[in-house]
Amino acid sequence: MKVCIVGASGKLGRHMMEHALARGYEVIGVCREQSVAKLDAYKGYITVIPGATDDRDVIGKAVAECDGVLTELVPHGVHGYATRTAQAVLDLAAPGARLVFSCGWYISCDGQDVYPHRLMWKVHVLGGFGKLVRAVDLDDQVQACHRVFASDTRWTVVRGSDLEDGPSQGFPVWSRHVGDPVLAGHLMRCVDFAQFMVATLENDALIHEAPAIVGCRTPSALAHAA
Repeated sequence: MKVCIVGASGKLGRHMMEHALARGYEVIGVCREQSVAKLDAYKGYITVIPGATDDRDVIGKAVAECDGVLTELVPHGVHGYATRTAQAVLDLAAPGARLVFSCGWYISCDGQDVYPHRLMWKVHVLGGFGKLVRAVDLDDQVQACHRVFASDTRWTVVRGSDLEDGPSQGFPVWSRHVGDPVLAGHLMRCVDFAQFMVATLENDALIHEAPAIVGCRTPSALAHAA
């Protein structure tokens, strides 16, 4: 399988790269020119295409002939960065390609999610501050995901809980809706988020789904498995 990782130089992107390479995939990574050095350890194993991930020319070159595209939707700045990234991938990926996007729990596909007050407070306060200082616009990620949801491509949007560093704890647990008791732990290792993203490329049961995921070792996940 030939796979493109959009946002390859970030922490999640590098973990996805490692999982993809471990599966024997041919990997193309897209990242900003100033971040290419972060991928030096993978020279000879991947193809790097430098450029902004919302640049249609860059994305078009990167996703051509790829069987799958893994995209981290980063709401960078206040000028629609994530939305432009999503639209470029949707428009330019090869017909029939498997498209997997990442975002936060606060995105809802069908309006049936029930969010904990702590999460909504965090989104309101941090999102508002980020927009005020023109660093982050969470509404941009919402808009990006809505464009994905409206697409007739073979998409999945993976909604991640809070992330922490550390070695893998195992494959995450998922549910269609935030508010399901199995997700109450609201924590996951970044490396496991990446594992779920990569595995989704070959899981057609998740096409047109927006799974919310959590670490398999959280108390809520363990209680569910008991």
